[in-house]
Amino acid sequence: MSASPTALMPEVLTPEWRAPRAVRAAFTLRTGGVSAAPFDSLNLGTHVGDSPAAVAENRRRTRAQLNLPAEPAWLEQVHGVRVADLDAPGDGHAPADAVLTRRAGRVCVVQVADCMPVLFAARNASVVAVAHAGWRGLAAGVLEATIAQLGVAAGELIAWLGPAISARHFEVGGEVRAAFLARDRGASGAFEQNERGRWQCDLGGLARRQLAALGVTEVSGGTWCTYGDPTRFFSFRRDGRCGRMAALIWLE
Repeated sequence: MSASPTALMPEVLTPEWRAPRAVRAAFTLRTGGVSAAPFDSLNLGTHVGDSPAAVAENRRRTRAQLNLPAEPAWLEQVHGVRVADLDAPGDGHAPADAVLTRRAGRVCVVQVADCMPVLFAARNASVVAVAHAGWRGLAAGVLEATIAQLGVAAGELIAWLGPAISARHFEVGGEVRAAFLARDRGASGAFEQNERGRWQCDLGGLARRQLAALGVTEVSGGTWCTYGDPTRFFSFRRDGRCGRMAALIWLE
């Protein structure tokens, strides 16, 4: 898909949350880049088989559109719980599924194409973070690990849930439900059995439940379905080979 004259730069969602003025955040959409199908057009992932030159140009356009203060710290994501600290020398280069910073000018980012990105900010703008929260990460405790590393009382944090696959389109097996119920029996409310004897899984509901249990009371977002909106979002579950979007957060 070629870019139209009105879509020469990346389009983004700007989180609607009560973050301090020093906190900046964005979620990229799939439009406004140069990648060819099936990565059309703003693919930001280098690991999906897209042209490296196209990804480099897409990342350049994203930096320019958002006026980023630095190159984002692109993580090697492994569906785990490790939290990278951009303020620790070299820590952003090890595999991780969440990343934080307390310093202005450093850009935290995770890539997604159905998994839920969760942004965090301290109410006093002392620290920001983003976590890659697919079902494996949520079940393993990535949100808990991120909050623990932030070093801020949970009640002093706010969170934003980015676009992810909705329960309507996210069918899972009983082993996924069992992984959550092993941690929290009340998580059963996020699963609805379908006519095939499998389960429709509500990632947003699981994330909100975990955040509430951890003491984060101000949570917004979580209203977009990546699977159901192919014009704006990549979706691995829908398309298989596809690009990756990015959730970014930084301090000015």
